[in-house]
Amino acid sequence: MSDAIVSVRGVSKTYASGLVALKRIDLDIRRGEIFALLGPNGAGKTTLIGTICGLVRPSSGTIIADGHDTVKDYRAARAAIGLVPQELHTDSFETVWATLRFSRGLFGRPPDPAHLERVLRDLSLWDKRDARIMTLSGGMKRRVLIAKALSHEPKILFLDEPSAGVDVELRHDMWRMVRALRDGGTTIILTTHYIEEAEDMADRIGVINRGELIVVEEKEALMRKLGKKQLALTLRHRLAQVPAALAHLPLELSGDGAVLTYTFDSQNEETGIAALLRTLAEHGIDFHDLRSSESSLEDIFVSLVRQPAQDAA
Repeated sequence: MSDAIVSVRGVSKTYASGLVALKRIDLDIRRGEIFALLGPNGAGKTTLIGTICGLVRPSSGTIIADGHDTVKDYRAARAAIGLVPQELHTDSFETVWATLRFSRGLFGRPPDPAHLERVLRDLSLWDKRDARIMTLSGGMKRRVLIAKALSHEPKILFLDEPSAGVDVELRHDMWRMVRALRDGGTTIILTTHYIEEAEDMADRIGVINRGELIVVEEKEALMRKLGKKQLALTLRHRLAQVPAALAHLPLELSGDGAVLTYTFDSQNEETGIAALLRTLAEHGIDFHDLRSSESSLEDIFVSLVRQPAQDAA
């Protein structure tokens, strides 16, 4: 893929303990996109990020980042990448400003106080530039990690659970900045437990489970393909069970028999709703309220992650 800024081919990782963390991952991340990597704890998200950033050596396969092999040309590949790790390693006696200046120099970039000031202002950290990092709150330390990752103007930015321990207001500020970075041409790869953020932010979504990449899809296409719509009918008279004449339909009766839920594919032109309502009327099943709902990305994610577990069972 010509527009891929990160290209992962046949990457596996088995640790000395025998733990298989990644199983033959193939993935292209497009230049200038926001790519969300979702998966339960222990699925392999952080290991995959670590291999791309050169922090974890893959057992097999190759990774190209911005045209550079992450093993053979580590320094050049790493210089293209900014990483905001999940853990807060910031119990530093250094000031915020000194940390950013040092981090920029570490990647061989010439001093640029104007860029560092811009980053700190964008993250509402400018007033804290002379504060020692160890005196900052957890949320502030998280922002410093992001500022450090941006100090050398990377083309690729990894955010590993960036919202962990961050208040709602800062989270919104952070996502505003992420969108601005994307609009400026930076490629963003994020892992998150806040699925609504992936739904709101991402252009494409990858789901990893037990070290395997089980789906990579445009967000809208994923939701169209796997999303289900439901029609919930609140009945005037409770039912003990779904009548035999309706047994062939995808209907579910609530525990107390008061709500009948019909599930249909939102992609089909023929939803079957008109026929359902006619059949209900024919059998004297009356309702006084109906509500439709569409499955969220969270529903889709849960069903995807559950599927392999059931297949394996």
